[in-house]
Amino acid sequence: MRIFLSIGIVLGLWSGAAFAQTAAERLACRGDFAKFCKGVEPGGGRVIACLGKYETKLSQDCRKVVEAHKK
Repeated sequence: MRIFLSIGIVLGLWSGAAFAQTAAERLACRGDFAKFCKGVEPGGGRVIACLGKYETKLSQDCRKVVEAHKK
């Protein structure tokens, strides 16, 4: 029982951190997404791929997000 509880706590903390990062990334790229990739359906890396096509035109914060996802 303790093992399952520990795993649940770790997964909960990990997913919370991932969610916060995703929210920050979305905020950083919101304007660029609306400008360059408005019709792109989110999911499967499609938004990052689209933004990558316009990397030289992106805001500095969004460019950092796109570069981080290339690695």
